Parts: sequence; C-alpha cells; structure tokens
Amino acid sequence: MTVGEVLRDARGRLARASFKPSPREAALLLGNVLGRGEAALLARGDETVDAAARRRFEALLERRLRGEPVAYLLGEREFYGRPFRVDDRVLIPRPETEHLIEAVLALGLPLAPRVLDVGTGSGAIAVTVALEVPGARVVASDLSLGTLEVLAANARGHGVAERVLPVLGDLTAALDLGGFDLVVANPPYVDPDEAVRLSPEVVAFEPHLALFAPGSGRSTIARLLAAAPALRRGTPLVIEIGYDQSEWLEGVVGELQGLELEGIVKDLAGHPRTAILRRR
Repeated sequence: MTVGEVLRDARGRLARASFKPSPREAALLLGNVLGRGEAALLARGDETVDAAARRRFEALLERRLRGEPVAYLLGEREFYGRPFRVDDRVLIPRPETEHLIEAVLALGLPLAPRVLDVGTGSGAIAVTVALEVPGARVVASDLSLGTLEVLAANARGHGVAERVLPVLGDLTAALDLGGFDLVVANPPYVDPDEAVRLSPEVVAFEPHLALFAPGSGRSTIARLLAAAPALRRGTPLVIEIGYDQSEWLEGVVGELQGLELEGIVKDLAGHPRTAILRRR
C-alpha cells in the first residue's frame, strides 16, 4: 500500500470512531512510524509503505481507536513552543496552562529567582520557567516517583537539569516556603463527580491523581492556600484553577490573613484559569 492509501483507510476508520478523533491524526501517527513530518509525508503520497512499517502503524492506530490520547502514542506534546516527553504517568500539558507561564513572566522576578513548582507532572511548567528565566533555579515537587522520572528526562532534554531539582513529596511538605521567590502550581482541581462529563480519553488514560482533587475539586487548592502564610512577604503564588472556581477562590482569600488576590487571567475560551496571589 502507498502512503496515500494507508492514510485514506486510517482516516475512514478514525471518522467512524465514536469519540470523533481528528482525521489529521492518521498522518501524525504514520509520520511518527516513518520518521517524517506531516508535510513531508503528505508530499510523498505515492511512496510504498513496507509491511513492517504498516504493522507498527496499525498497532498505534488500534490503540488510538481504543481512545488512547495521541500525545501518549507519540510520546510527546508541545508546550510553550517546545516538545515535552509524556507518557501515562503524567497529565498531558494543556494550552491553557501557557497562560500561567505568561503570568509568571509578567511578574518582574529577581534576576536569579528560586522557584517552587508544586505537583510538577511532566515538568512542563518547571522546565519552561527555567528556560524563560535563565537565572532561575526550580524545585519541582510531586507525589509520584514515576512522574519525577518524566520531569527529569524533560529537564535533561532541554538542557536545564542542573537548575531543576526533583523533590518527592506531597505538595509543599518538608519544604521551607520562606526560601522561594515564587511558587507556581497546576494542581488537581477537577471534582471527582465531574468525571462523567469528561472525555473518555481523559478519564480512561490520564492519571487520576493529577486530575481529581480528593473529595472535591477545591481541596488541593485549599491546602495550597493554607500553606501560603509560610511564604515571605511579597512572594507571588500563581495557580491554575478550574473554570468555575474563581468566585470561591475570591471568598476564601478574603478570609485568609496575609494573602491577597492580585488578579485572575482568563483562558482563550473566556474562562477564569490562572490566579495570581501574593503574600502580604
């Protein structure tokens, strides 16, 4: 079969899938197997795909048709213009989290800030901050050893391993928050009851520990806010939040001593997404 024939067959099968994947995914998966970018692949539609490559492609396609996210099949996802390694130990980085990076870069940080990334996951935030703020030294904490292995691989791949320190722990436990110039977090903030409304691709394949906050969608954020008084005065805390949590957050912060909400940034869909707080 030629490249064009393989793609036509795969696109048809993807179009019949109940979860409505994009037909473009056929070219992404075949390009991954053949080691070519999408444009180069499409330009060679008459080229023959050998049997071994077809078997590898078929295996990937079958996994996709069962709902496994493309990012896991390809082994990477782009974040802030850079590729990040991902697998099923980590949440797939989302475009809306890039707003958190933009908020951090607008803060006016010291030349060599000490940064804490709480619940680092793939390390997309920690590594990006290290790259965008060349003097930054980042402590990246997570509850999962497997997750920290992915973070470490991404830090090495982007050449910042000497400035990104993995730490195994639950949120800020055993860390001296007074030693940081900035704390960032994309914590689990989905209510477990919301699972039925999420895509099966997300619920069936992405790690629940990184998605769902125990008990309610607000519980992990509430724990982070409760730890904030340990920050030095003037230290910013930047957190990604759920689309429906901004009013609750404003109310909670109003009741806390020593913490103020400087602003909330909306994502491209118009939903409140990034909260910028500061220790008074």
